[in-house]
Amino acid sequence: MTKSLSKSDRLAQQLALAIPALLIGGAYISQYGFGLFPCEMCWWQRWPHFAAIALALLSTAASSKSMGPKRILIALAAGGVLTSGLIGAFHAGVEYGWWEGITGCTGNDYNSFDLIRCDVAPWTLFGISLAGFNALLSTGGAVAIWALLAAKEKTFGGRKA
Repeated sequence: MTKSLSKSDRLAQQLALAIPALLIGGAYISQYGFGLFPCEMCWWQRWPHFAAIALALLSTAASSKSMGPKRILIALAAGGVLTSGLIGAFHAGVEYGWWEGITGCTGNDYNSFDLIRCDVAPWTLFGISLAGFNALLSTGGAVAIWALLAAKEKTFGGRKA
């Protein structure tokens, strides 16, 4: 008998794929559609999302005989989403001037006019930069995925609700 994921696990799996895919899609739309090219720290935020997408896709292909591997892959994908969100929070802090960046694309120590600055937000909405939105959406998304994985199914009279 093959087991299937619970409703909350399926939703967690869908979020683990949708959140990074939509955020990466938005990054590419802003880059190629609106000319907001990524700085070095923007790229740092993309890599964990790529990993999260791969892990979420792997969770869909994992064996249905045991839910353990599927759930572990989903949880790891959430870890990738969170990692991107934490990098986004750090990047947003650099953009807002809360702390110094750790790359050569901040301040006056750059030599190329082609360099995309990491300490200047090229676009904001309500005072929140793209890195700030990534921090908020990714961190909140990762917490939601883990909460869904931790949720226990309610049963009524021996049947799942």
